[in-house]
Amino acid sequence: MTRPYENIKILDLTHVLAGPFSTYQFALLGAEVIKIESPENPDCARGRGPDPKLNADLRGLNYQVQAANKKAMTLDLKQEMGQQIFKKMVLDADVLVENYRTGALDQLGLGYDDLKSINPRLIYCSLSGFGNYGDRATVNAYDNTIQATSGIIEQSNGHKPGVSFVDYAAGYNAAFAISAALHQRIMTGVGTQISSSMLEVAMTLMAPEAAAAQHPVKTKRDKEAGISAYETADGILMIGAFTPDQNRRMWEMFEELNIDFAAELKAPNDWESLWAISKVTKEQVAKILKDKSADEWQRIFHQYGLPAEKQRTLSEAIHDPQLHNYYYEEEGIILPKAAYHFENGPEIKTPPPGFSEHTDEILLTLGYSDEDNSNFREAGIIK
Repeated sequence: MTRPYENIKILDLTHVLAGPFSTYQFALLGAEVIKIESPENPDCARGRGPDPKLNADLRGLNYQVQAANKKAMTLDLKQEMGQQIFKKMVLDADVLVENYRTGALDQLGLGYDDLKSINPRLIYCSLSGFGNYGDRATVNAYDNTIQATSGIIEQSNGHKPGVSFVDYAAGYNAAFAISAALHQRIMTGVGTQISSSMLEVAMTLMAPEAAAAQHPVKTKRDKEAGISAYETADGILMIGAFTPDQNRRMWEMFEELNIDFAAELKAPNDWESLWAISKVTKEQVAKILKDKSADEWQRIFHQYGLPAEKQRTLSEAIHDPQLHNYYYEEEGIILPKAAYHFENGPEIKTPPPGFSEHTDEILLTLGYSDEDNSNFREAGIIK
C-alpha cells in the first residue's frame, strides 16, 4: 500500500501548536517527520496538559495531539557541530518547517539562502505571526495575540473564543502550501521558500467580514431569524436555516405544526426579504421555541431537512458516535487523527515520541558512531 507522502522526509523545527500541527498532517500520511528540539529547551507543549505526570515526563497532551508517527531528536543548532549535523540532514530532506522568530535561523547560517545551496530541492516553510516581510515581521505572536490584533475578538463581541483555532488553521494553511510546493517541484525540479502568516490566516478566516469592512457600501443588519441561537424549554438550539428556500421551509414547518406566523415569514424569496423580517416576528419565533426542548426541536428540524443542533458541551460532543473513526487510542491516551478519510489515507502507526527518543538512531544513520554520540552528548550538542 502506497501512502501519499511515504517517500517524503521533513525536518521539523517547530514548537507549540501551529508548526507541529502542520507537520503532523504529513506524518499521518506516511512522511518521515523528524522533530528536532534544543537539548536544553524542549518544545514547551510537552509540558502542557491536564495530567501533571505526563507533563513532567515531557509528554503533555498539548504535545501528543500532534506528534504521533514522528521521530524525535535533540540538536543544539547554536553550536557549530550541531549546525554541521543539521546540514548533513538537509542533504536528503524534502521539506524544512520552522516557526522561530523571523530571521533567527538566518543568524545561525541556517536560513533558506544558506540551505538551498546545499539542497536546491529543499522546500523551506516558515510559520510566524506576521510573515517574513514588513515592519512587524520580527514581532513574536501567539494565537491569542493574533486574535486580538486581527479583529477576531472584537468581531466576537469582545470575547476571545476558548480554542486556538488560528493556530490550527495556520497549520493547515502551511501544510496546504507545502503540498502545493511539492507538486510544483515535480514540474520544476527545484524547491522554494514559503512564508505563512498567522495574521493573514486570521483574515482568511474572516474573509467575508474583512472584505465588507473595506467596501464603500456599509450596511448594518441584525442576525437573521433562521441562523440564530434560541432558548428552548431545555437547552439552547442553534438553527441553520440559511438560504431563502430553507427559511421558507422552516415557516412551512411551523405552519404544519399549527403554529401561525406573520405573513412576512411565509414567502421569503430573496436575501433582502430575509433581512427585512421585523424584530417583532423574531421575538415571536423565540417565544414559540421555548415550548419544546432543544432535543425535540432538533428532531423536528431534521425531519424537514433543516440544519439545527442542540448546543452541547465539549464533554458531550466528544462522545458522539459520529466520531468513532476519528480517534486513536493506546494505553488510555485518546488522540485525534485527521478530519478526512480515504483509502491508504491518514493513519497513526506509532505513538508520540519521547524527548530525544530517536537521537542516537538518527545520528547512526548519518554515519556517526556510538563514540561520536557520546562525545556529542558530553559537549551538550545532543541530550
